[in-house]
Amino acid sequence: MSSKKQLFAIFLIVFIDLLGFSLILPLLPYYAADFGADGIVTGLLVASYAAAQLISAPLLGRVSDRFGRRPVLLISVFGNMLGFVLLGLAGNLVMLFAARILAGLTGGNISVAQAYITDVTDEKNRARGLGMIGAAFGLGFIIGPAVGGLLSQWGYAVPSFTAAGLSLINLVLVALWLPESLTAARREALAGVQRPPFTFQAMISTLRRPLVGPLLHTRFFYALAFSLFQSVFTLYALYRFDLDSQNTGYILAYVGLLSVITQGVLIRPLTARFSERVLLLASVIIMAAGMTGWALVPSIPLLLVVLAPVAVAGGVFNTVINSAISKTVMPAEVGGTLGLAASLEALTRVISPSLGGVLLEKISTAAPGLFGAVILLWLLTYVFRFVARPAAVQAGWEQ
Repeated sequence: MSSKKQLFAIFLIVFIDLLGFSLILPLLPYYAADFGADGIVTGLLVASYAAAQLISAPLLGRVSDRFGRRPVLLISVFGNMLGFVLLGLAGNLVMLFAARILAGLTGGNISVAQAYITDVTDEKNRARGLGMIGAAFGLGFIIGPAVGGLLSQWGYAVPSFTAAGLSLINLVLVALWLPESLTAARREALAGVQRPPFTFQAMISTLRRPLVGPLLHTRFFYALAFSLFQSVFTLYALYRFDLDSQNTGYILAYVGLLSVITQGVLIRPLTARFSERVLLLASVIIMAAGMTGWALVPSIPLLLVVLAPVAVAGGVFNTVINSAISKTVMPAEVGGTLGLAASLEALTRVISPSLGGVLLEKISTAAPGLFGAVILLWLLTYVFRFVARPAAVQAGWEQ
């Protein structure tokens, strides 16, 4: 199989994987509510998936270095399928938690897909190949929530079994269409490489470095605020506007579409016209305003209006922050540093569901948005002082 066909195969596999994941994403609070769960328990349910994925993603990547990408992908996709089946069969909250933890443990296979891309591309084409995974992410999150909301009118188990069916298709694709990208000789070489362990001390050391540290802090706190929006939006829509799962899915698809347009179309002219520090500051300001609007908006039409800057700011920030981080470290450190940034973001998806659930249940539907806005206003002063100051620019993270 040519490298182009291999890239398309991985694109299709990741797209189907994310389509199945996002199919059931807006339905979980409604599903959990049927078993008597409140906002706090629902937050823990969402966080359980992120926590399991945080553990599994680096482990799956390292196992694939030893045994090959294809067998690890087969095991991961099969486990994902079992998780969706268990979700559809769930008769209580314990089964819901078990299903989401299993899906999280086996759903960390994106790192394996990224490793596959690096195997079949050279350095010149690698960025383009890895960009295809981002495109697959975006398309999956655009289509999945809308389809899941539509299917939910026949019961919450229907989207779960549909996601299981998509995983079965993925299993067949990997088994019959995707060749192994690692040769036996290269697997032996990788098995002999000594890798430094990811330790808490190593993470703290990186976070204390003069330039990359503030950027990583910025990434974490921005993601924490945005994850509050992502994790509780379904419950917010239910409590605030009495929206059903179908309409909530349409709104999430609308946000996803705006984000993809931003990253795929708008980011090039924006970065050509404005400096990265200006775009970082602007995205923090706009997101703070958007989170405030999300908290206080009185109607659904106005909700759609305030969600537009939230989607655009998120798309701009995610692109620019990765570019800025890569410029603050040596070339040999780029992958590891961006991996740390991704781990910090995953950590916010563990924290935010529980935090957002408490704010929503114990205070009001406006509390998560206002809390996120406060975080972002503090972050604005931090970015202005430690990231966008002239000394940081002159040190070389941006021209």
